[in-house]
Amino acid sequence: MSTVIIYASRHGCAEKAARVLESKLENNVAAVNLKKNKNIDPAQFDTVIIGGSIHAGHVQGKIKKFCGEHVDILKTKKLGLYLCCMEEGEKAQAQFTGAYPAELRDHAIVTGLFGGEFDFERMNFLEKAIVKKVAGISASVSKIKEDQIEQFAAALNEAK
Repeated sequence: MSTVIIYASRHGCAEKAARVLESKLENNVAAVNLKKNKNIDPAQFDTVIIGGSIHAGHVQGKIKKFCGEHVDILKTKKLGLYLCCMEEGEKAQAQFTGAYPAELRDHAIVTGLFGGEFDFERMNFLEKAIVKKVAGISASVSKIKEDQIEQFAAALNEAK
């Protein structure tokens, strides 16, 4: 059984989540950043996990494009979807709904909202200014939910 975690990450949160998830999963697992490897073929894997993060209210375009281009293959796989975002509750769920197509959300055996972070060291001046104004946060903060990542991994491990 082979598993791939396909993610896109602008400031590192979705990548951190992918690395934690990778360490919790059983079997052969590879984590692939869509920024560095645009030609990943999900057909080569038994289980596919896709993860991204929210910036300015939207998931990365690379995630949307990948899902759109591979939707038919992804619907034949054991599929997991996760999202990193700073919102909670209904707002986080709405962002998740907007991030992934309904047919993939419906097919996924597990989904997760892994929290988020603002990493000021990795942001440019404009991004920092927007976060300060919109979120009222003026320093780096991490709200990654490792317990949610562990539950996600456990559900995938049980589904094998």
